[in-house]
Amino acid sequence: MVAESTMSTAPVSSQTPPKAHVPTQVPFADFIGLQLVHMQGGQAELVLPMKAELLNTWQVAHGGVTMTLLDVTMAHAARSLNMKGQDKGPGVVTVEMKTTFMRPGEGTLVCRARVLHRSSTMAYTEGSVYGSNGLLCAHATGTFKYLRALPASSGQRVLPQKDGQE
Repeated sequence: MVAESTMSTAPVSSQTPPKAHVPTQVPFADFIGLQLVHMQGGQAELVLPMKAELLNTWQVAHGGVTMTLLDVTMAHAARSLNMKGQDKGPGVVTVEMKTTFMRPGEGTLVCRARVLHRSSTMAYTEGSVYGSNGLLCAHATGTFKYLRALPASSGQRVLPQKDGQE
């Protein structure tokens, strides 16, 4: 069981907070520009500076981008309970996620998440996304399974080469 805690609903600062140490690289999260601010004790906070490629036809954050921000932040909150020093602990995979959108996400988005409950194999989380005006844009609950490793079907992970190398 995780001790009760409350997520801050204070207005979001327009300044980008300093980055925290990321325990593991998530290529897609890096690609869209997610930045870890805090990850400890069952809580996490990430920010996403908005850019044109992440907008929908109404020029606000695409819903899939908002859901990715929620998913990654809740996963970091779940993972934070098992980290001890250099030990990153087990990874997590999303089992289930339910998202409610309240208003369009505009400007730099901030997501705060926390673990509501955990068992030996699962973490139950919630997260909220705020726009640069500090208003709640979306809320989600998610269930994550703890895993030691994620083997690819071939036994090897296939990563693209950088800088056009083959």
